Amino acid sequence: MKKTFRYIGALLFVPALLAADCGKKGTPDPPPLPPVPISLVTAKFDATTAQSSGNLNVRASAVIRLSFSNAVDRGTVGAISIVESGSSAIGTSMGYENHDSTVVVTPTASMKYLTRYTISVNANLKSVKQGSLSTDVSIPFTTQLDSSDKFPIISDNALLDLVEQQTFKYFWDFGHPVSGLARERSNGNNETVTSGGSGFGIMAIPVAVSRNFITRAQGLARMQTIVAFLKNTAQKFHGAFPHWLNGTTGVVIPFSTKDDGADLVETSYLMAGLLTARQYFSGVDAAETQLRTDINTIWDGVQWSWFRQGGQNALYWHWSPNYNWDMNFKIQGWNECLITYIMAASSNTSAIPQIVYKEGWARNGGMVTNGNYYGLPLPLGPSNGGPLFWAHYSFLGINPTGLADQYANYQTQTTNHAKINYEYCRANPRNYYGYSNLCWGLTASDIPGGYSASEPNNDLGVIAPTAALASFPYTPTESMNALKFFYYKLGDKIFKQYGFVDAFSLKDIWFANSTLAIDQGPIIVMIENYRTQLVWNLLTSCPEVKNGLKNVLGFTAPYL
Repeated sequence: MKKTFRYIGALLFVPALLAADCGKKGTPDPPPLPPVPISLVTAKFDATTAQSSGNLNVRASAVIRLSFSNAVDRGTVGAISIVESGSSAIGTSMGYENHDSTVVVTPTASMKYLTRYTISVNANLKSVKQGSLSTDVSIPFTTQLDSSDKFPIISDNALLDLVEQQTFKYFWDFGHPVSGLARERSNGNNETVTSGGSGFGIMAIPVAVSRNFITRAQGLARMQTIVAFLKNTAQKFHGAFPHWLNGTTGVVIPFSTKDDGADLVETSYLMAGLLTARQYFSGVDAAETQLRTDINTIWDGVQWSWFRQGGQNALYWHWSPNYNWDMNFKIQGWNECLITYIMAASSNTSAIPQIVYKEGWARNGGMVTNGNYYGLPLPLGPSNGGPLFWAHYSFLGINPTGLADQYANYQTQTTNHAKINYEYCRANPRNYYGYSNLCWGLTASDIPGGYSASEPNNDLGVIAPTAALASFPYTPTESMNALKFFYYKLGDKIFKQYGFVDAFSLKDIWFANSTLAIDQGPIIVMIENYRTQLVWNLLTSCPEVKNGLKNVLGFTAPYL
């Protein structure tokens, strides 16, 4: 029986051996499986899914998770890097999740705040099945703002003092050494001085004396230098000054090809400044008396009516000794030029009649638009108000509180213009990074690569500190909140030698390296008007200004 089982078992075993032998020699092995490619499925900065177009407000210590379609070969993760814009890769550590299909990228040190980075993955990354990355990956991102305070907290009054004093240095320390006038900008030709910006700087001198930034004697000496230069050296055209002058020679520097002569608007800003100084330096001593006499000589020398271009019922902005009236730019409202008509109506020697104001400036009522934006009525101007300097320049010395004529209440106009600008930035309809109830203000300023009159209808994502800060009389709470944000949160980037830089963009991570006279001056003057009404009280105390406003133009106001 045992033999039989052994025999049967042997018979069963032989075919099995034959079958195994036939398999080895007759059928080839199957080919190896092809490499499995790998692709990025999702990327996350902390818990936020990344966008290919850009990612803002990323934590400086963010953990980045890159999830792939297959498990990655850990030996190839060197293909993943984080690179700072314009710099080199930063240190990172790698972790793994989801069976190695998710790579967790952690910077070994916190990234810089408000800095552009890119996380990249190149084709050297492979799956565990040796498939290469199907498409290179490049995801840009920008780190968050550093929310820590950059300077010690001080009282609101101390902060206002500091900002006024620091900003005044633009006109005092950086003033032209020969003429004493204000240079156009801190990053331009230092021989180029600006007549209008100098008017703003002159208004700042009484502020500086009253705040004890300088002594009265120092302020008087600077005014004597400025007035002597304007009276004896500076080029004038029918008594009006050009936009730009050479600060040493007084010769006109053309603003453009045909703008090489008189600029009546800039002249009006300069005259408003000189009249402010005349009212402040009211002493009976010989020096202050002579200063007033010299200012009156300059003031009375402006031939305002001549700029009606042959007796028309309008004022014209430019006249050139080489191109005459070729620019042919009529000064019409609504914009920053109300002060030009007020000065022209106030002249002792060449005053315009009311008809010039009505037909030229007000366009027989055509400047009235009666808009309403964010629930705020706006009597004059385009939709959403235009750039904020329109609410500033004419009102550095003319108090809009209670001021009205047949066309508008100017307290309503200026206050609501500022509030509309604030509400627009707070609403941020274009979703620009950085805009908020703390970071607002659109006006003319430097922008990346140029200069633009920013406003809600021309919003490039650039905030100019002068917009909110020169609005202090209109929006004290909103302006103070903006000031604290600019100083405490951004101060390391934008509060410099001469106060705040001209503009910045958190969207573009751009901070101007410039300060401009026409933007720095309104900061000082309007903060002071908010605090004491000093400059308002000085200019509106001029008998000829009272007469021009009330008797010539038909304005009403508590101070008239």
